[in-house]
Amino acid sequence: MADEKYIRITDVSPRDGLQNEPEPIPTAEKAKLVHLLSHTGVDEVEVSSFVSPKWVPRLGDAHEVFAAVAEEKPEDLVYSALVPNMKGLEQALAVNEIAGRTIVDKVSVFTAASETFSQKNTNATIDETIERFKPVVSGAMEEGLDLRGYISCIVACPFEGRIDPGAVAAVTRKLLDLGIREIDLGDTIGKGKPETIKAVLEAVQREIEKHDDAWITLHLHDTFGGAADCVKAALEVGVRSFDGSAAGLGGCPYATSESGKRAPGNISTETLIRAIEQAGYTTGVLKDPMREASEYASKLVNEAQRAGSAS
Repeated sequence: MADEKYIRITDVSPRDGLQNEPEPIPTAEKAKLVHLLSHTGVDEVEVSSFVSPKWVPRLGDAHEVFAAVAEEKPEDLVYSALVPNMKGLEQALAVNEIAGRTIVDKVSVFTAASETFSQKNTNATIDETIERFKPVVSGAMEEGLDLRGYISCIVACPFEGRIDPGAVAAVTRKLLDLGIREIDLGDTIGKGKPETIKAVLEAVQREIEKHDDAWITLHLHDTFGGAADCVKAALEVGVRSFDGSAAGLGGCPYATSESGKRAPGNISTETLIRAIEQAGYTTGVLKDPMREASEYASKLVNEAQRAGSAS
């Protein structure tokens, strides 16, 4: 991130985009999506999540997906996976052991700035999630894996309403104290506006600045169509890393729009890139391959939904 004009991009569609789909997506199709994304020029692909199939059945094939994409993984591309606990980390490490090289480069843990959301999403308080992370973080460090810490509900919670930026900063401090250096801030229900996003970022940056090697990634949902403006606001205050999702796939099952329906998904990676370029910054993303990946992502979800309707 030495080049201040270069913006780092993670595409989260294979994990965050597919985890709550109402219909199952075949493993081979997930692997093809990862393969297409791997040739778009993004810096990272979040491939899957090592969580219990009981809780997230749509990602119960994480091992198979990683095995399917291992052989063609570009050396300079980061593959990451979400892990909720030590069992998840052990499963991620097993992928690398079986492959005989590093396929899972990074593991992510997740908490929230809202106590209610944390308990509904993880069945634990915020402090309990932090305690749960301790062995995961030390285990990942021992194996030389990078780490990301997600914080949900940085602007608003579907249960508690507005979230104080100070609460986000407090959770950030706890993650930094564990040794996590990438803090991924999620506007889970897409309520962020440029001014509220800036307020959160400035509060978190005061914690980040205490660690030379720490940095922020911003994870936006485009619920009300304002995510691109939030991208530009974040760039103005120094954020240089963002999450996007091919075709805008995703959406939190606990998040709702004002119509009462499930919230739309993440900001699409194409919209994200457009906003970044309009603001005068650059990425490594190639437009035609990204368009192909996005069209495929949309196609596989639509086909699964049609198949579900017909059965």
